Amino acid sequence: MYPTDTAALPSAGHAEIRIVAATPEAARAVAQVIRCSFAGAEQRSYPVPEGGTRLHLTVDTGSGAEPALSWLATSRPSSRTGTHVDEV
Repeated sequence: MYPTDTAALPSAGHAEIRIVAATPEAARAVAQVIRCSFAGAEQRSYPVPEGGTRLHLTVDTGSGAEPALSWLATSRPSSRTGTHVDEV
C-alpha cells in the first residue's frame, strides 16, 4: 500500500495526478504527455516500496491545450465513482 497524502484538495482549476511506474523513465514519459495538454507547476518523485517510482504532478486544468479544453468542456461525470481497490 502506498502512503497517502492528507493535504487539502488542490485549488479550483487544478488537479493532482499520481503516476506509478516500474521505472523513473516510464513515469517521466507519461508526465511529459500530460504536460503537453496541461500547464503544470509542481512535480515530485518518490520511490515505491516494492520497487518503481511514484510521480506526483499538479496541473492547471484551466490552461490546457485546445484538445484537453474541448474534452473537459464536453465530458460528463462517470457513473463509476469511488476509489480503485488499491486506493485509500
